[in-house]
Amino acid sequence: MSADKNKKWTLIELLNTTADYLSEKEFHDARLNAELLLGHALGLSRIELYTNFDRPLTPDELASCRAFLKKRLAHEPLQYIIGETEFYSLPFKVSKEVLIPRPETEVLVEKVIEHCTNIFPDEDDIQILDVGTGSGCIAIALAKNIESAIVTAVDISHDALKIAYGNAQAHDVDIKFKEIDALKPWPTEYMNTFDIAVSNPPYIAFAEYENLQPEIKQYEPKISLLGGNDGLDFYRKFANILPTLLKPSAYAFFEIGERQATSVKNIYADSGFSGFQVYDDLAGKNRVLKMQLNRS
Repeated sequence: MSADKNKKWTLIELLNTTADYLSEKEFHDARLNAELLLGHALGLSRIELYTNFDRPLTPDELASCRAFLKKRLAHEPLQYIIGETEFYSLPFKVSKEVLIPRPETEVLVEKVIEHCTNIFPDEDDIQILDVGTGSGCIAIALAKNIESAIVTAVDISHDALKIAYGNAQAHDVDIKFKEIDALKPWPTEYMNTFDIAVSNPPYIAFAEYENLQPEIKQYEPKISLLGGNDGLDFYRKFANILPTLLKPSAYAFFEIGERQATSVKNIYADSGFSGFQVYDDLAGKNRVLKMQLNRS
């Protein structure tokens, strides 16, 4: 692509060359990466790339495509480059201030929706708390799919909350956003308030973090990933806070690492929870822990 800067490129030539180059550099889904990168650079959908396949590119268009490809070759995540990703069949704006929503986190949303359908079928108001909301993907997916949900979403990052608020506006859902450090004392207004708490907290251990792919390690917010030496810091520190936020007999749902179920169960059993259920993601790995508070 850069060997001959005077070459006149058609769209399909550039698309094929970009896909081949990314494949040579061992990027997964090289063709899809090329389509999304060039589509974003040119303001075209994936279908439009092919319906305009023989259109010659202007020098400015070519420069824009080169700039996006350069970012991807530096392992910047595709989602950050194009500024958007999909979660639970909904589009979300993302930036380096927020964790990129993962397909496995959809299991968390799915189980909360399923729970509300079964346990609260006739409730007018289900008070749901999303701790560490990031892009707002969990909170918004729940608000869109649970008619009677009243969702409060908190995060320590002001910049993340701006992204989440914009996503909530785009999806026309009313969510109460609040900047809170979840591991410090909470305002009294949140005490004994919630029917359900949900969180995808940082749970990656230091040793695991060192071996993560560069897309994650170099670009995604460390605060959203690292859970201390064993990945359990958040769960331990939040264990005494969570019961104060929940109504009697309320429920909590956590995303967990694939080998953390027993440890997190033990932590929360000591804080008055029981009825633990573990759910797997599509890869068959433990991913979601559900539990109920024992307080009448």
